[in-house]
Amino acid sequence: MKLYLFERSGNAYKVRLLLSMLDIPYDKVLLDHAHGELKSPDFLRLNPRGQVPVLEDDGQIFWESTGALVYLARRFGGEQWLPSGAAEMAQVMHWMAFAQNEVLFGLQWARAVMLKLRGGDVEEYRSYGRAGLAILEQHLSGNRWLALGRTTIADIANYPYVSLAPESGIPLEPYPSVVAWVKRVEALPGWIRRV
Repeated sequence: MKLYLFERSGNAYKVRLLLSMLDIPYDKVLLDHAHGELKSPDFLRLNPRGQVPVLEDDGQIFWESTGALVYLARRFGGEQWLPSGAAEMAQVMHWMAFAQNEVLFGLQWARAVMLKLRGGDVEEYRSYGRAGLAILEQHLSGNRWLALGRTTIADIANYPYVSLAPESGIPLEPYPSVVAWVKRVEALPGWIRRV
């Protein structure tokens, strides 16, 4: 199994984190984002979007973090990380979608502007990010985890960019339930630092 990434990518970190928690060995293929390796012809054959992560396993290619997390959870995680029951799976996927909406268009994009990886209106992105954090705060004030009362890939999908919110210019202190959840994720067996 190979994971193509660059170290600062929060989306690649999601996949690295689940691989670690599932104790799955893999080879890292580090790409140089600054020097255009993501747009090289070789890499574009793996992922025509020119983005990381790309997970390669048994001749299959998964070129988006959500797809890679779903694949790893179902192949190696049994019912724990992504249950097969319709209602339970839908609860997990609800929060997976949240990671690709409020978290992406808010926290992730504001961080990318701050790191000079993209352009755009950082205040608009921060506004989306704060709205997403408010939703998380409300939910987590009565729940330890995002779905099903236990850790799932929903937590893994949301954790990186939520924990990195200060890099987007949004402090987490006004969201104490979110801060407590971040600490719970970081206490899970197999948790690893981003870099």
